[in-house]
Amino acid sequence: MVKYCFGIDVGGTTVKCGFFNVEGEVLEKWEIPTRTENNGENILPDIAKSINEKIKERKLEKEEIAGVGIGVPGPVNDNGEVPYAVNLHWGYKNLVKEMEDMTGLKTRAGNDANVAALGEMWCGGGVGYHSLIMVTLGTGVGGGIIVNEKIVTGSHGAGGEIGHAHVEDDMDVACNCGNCGCLEQMASATGIAYLARKMMEETDEPSVIRRENVSAKTVFDGVKAGDALAMKVADKFGFYLGKALANFACVTDPEVFVIGGGVSKAGEVVLDYIKPYYQKYAFPSCKDAAFALAKLGNDAGIYGAAKLVLE
Repeated sequence: MVKYCFGIDVGGTTVKCGFFNVEGEVLEKWEIPTRTENNGENILPDIAKSINEKIKERKLEKEEIAGVGIGVPGPVNDNGEVPYAVNLHWGYKNLVKEMEDMTGLKTRAGNDANVAALGEMWCGGGVGYHSLIMVTLGTGVGGGIIVNEKIVTGSHGAGGEIGHAHVEDDMDVACNCGNCGCLEQMASATGIAYLARKMMEETDEPSVIRRENVSAKTVFDGVKAGDALAMKVADKFGFYLGKALANFACVTDPEVFVIGGGVSKAGEVVLDYIKPYYQKYAFPSCKDAAFALAKLGNDAGIYGAAKLVLE
């Protein structure tokens, strides 16, 4: 009888590992280093070794285990192949086949942001919904799209790369993707700091955000303190993200937007700046989409990876 599964979230520095029961309860969590030297040749063998050791330690039978789900920072196609993963120094890798060969367990793989979205739907901010868009506001803007409980990957594994939607024509600095004016440049933690610096240069208006190195946290701390300039920065952030989400809604018609990442730690106030612009620009049939904060934090990836193999 199948009782358990493994959820693996591969990051550029560490690999987060979770051992779950099939109901979504995490029974154990641990981490191993991500060894990216030599084109990341040790990453999958290290993961397989860790899983095999855990199976032995817990005296499990392979028949009790549904399999291994893995989220990686790069595109993953429907066959479980990774064309490249820059942060892991990988070129092409047949991830699923390699893991199945090394563990003897069924393996499923997905892009880390998409997998995190699946985790939030299963056990986090998206519980009770079947179609959602997750937005991760960190150093960049990550995204995951779930429609009828299925991850949208697209033909190149790039489905959900919402951070690279074009939202600003008047931007001559390139995004990490090579284009200019991406949502990531305007609505990430880095983007909010950029908007704040730009506004501070354009006005002499006094503000608490001038007192220290500006960041998304100092901006939203300023908002909570009633600082006028901080609120203008937050409003500009809300404009870019709310309008972008309205455009995405026309395509996937989500029930809920789940907002996560470091910026979301500011709380409901973040949603307060996004929702008015979403409402303004959304197609009428999509205006009643809900907004929620992510709940799983850094564990969303392992939860989603575990769910992936239970599909």
